[in-house]
Amino acid sequence: MKKYNVGVIGATGMVGQRFITLLADHPWFELKVLAASSRSAGKTYAEAVGSKWAMDTEIPDFVRGMTVLDAEADAEKIAGAVDFVFSAVNMKKDEIRALEEKYAKLECPVVSNNSAHRWTPDVPMVVPEINPQHIEVIHAQRRRLGTKRGFIAVKSNCSLQSYVPALHPLKDAFGLTKALVCTYQAISGAGKTFETWPEMIDNVIPYIGGEEEKSEQEPLKLWGTVEDGVIKNADGPSITAQCLRVPVANGHMAAVFMSFDRKPTIEEIKARWAAYSGRAQELELPSAPKQFLHYFEEPDRPQTRLDRNLENGMAVSIGRLRPDTQYDYKFVCLSHNTLRGAAGGAVLLAELLCAENYI
Repeated sequence: MKKYNVGVIGATGMVGQRFITLLADHPWFELKVLAASSRSAGKTYAEAVGSKWAMDTEIPDFVRGMTVLDAEADAEKIAGAVDFVFSAVNMKKDEIRALEEKYAKLECPVVSNNSAHRWTPDVPMVVPEINPQHIEVIHAQRRRLGTKRGFIAVKSNCSLQSYVPALHPLKDAFGLTKALVCTYQAISGAGKTFETWPEMIDNVIPYIGGEEEKSEQEPLKLWGTVEDGVIKNADGPSITAQCLRVPVANGHMAAVFMSFDRKPTIEEIKARWAAYSGRAQELELPSAPKQFLHYFEEPDRPQTRLDRNLENGMAVSIGRLRPDTQYDYKFVCLSHNTLRGAAGGAVLLAELLCAENYI
């Protein structure tokens, strides 16, 4: 595989920092450009991020002295220096949409962690193990944008990454009709640490703005179909969600209840989970977990501290599958929200796009 020169716009935020740690030793991607707001532009990366560095590891030496560019003012320079960019900017949604389209029209593909373009009909929102076929809509998007290389692709909301992968192998096989999901989401999902958000210590906040709507609606785009140059959402299953912020550094957990047209046995469900793999595993992408879904038989697993880093934080952990009195079954699942859920999921998507010759 050839080496790709890449940039990160929004490099000083928490997701941008995670991108940097993942790209430091990536076998395909070489980090060449860091960009952020005008406040950081012109500083070295170490100066720009300062005390805001939130990762468990130190800032990689090779980026400490890199000069941060202005993601908006230097867009042409950045686009000319890289094969594509990762986007993790913190701006208003209309500003993000405009900036990402600007890069795409400069013939620079954008792989975005942001939510701004998730509902743009010809922008694929992809989990590589679930809906890799959606990247074909890029051809239609390029026609709309008038580009040859440039396009935008996005990853889904981080809270989906725990429960949608567990529901996916069961949906068509047994006719999933409805699901109820309660998510328990880490503070890093808000770009925070306990040092910057001490109010979260010994506390639970039963509200995350916009999160329940995303959790209910985004799976329908993931399960949709490409028709006439756009992605048409699936009609079902019906999903209702409640999302809580909990005092955990990293890792989103979900309690899931599900019902089917054709009720499977517990053994059939576990067998589906154990056997499931996707295009990412078929292509042996560098960031792909070898086993996408891991089921724990222990009654007290998965646990956030024990299991969030499974397969470098890119696998999904499942446990406590059992019958329910209102739904057919219930279970608990877990994913690492800044790895599988955010930057890692975007890196995996970029690997898919490269392997399939879209970049």
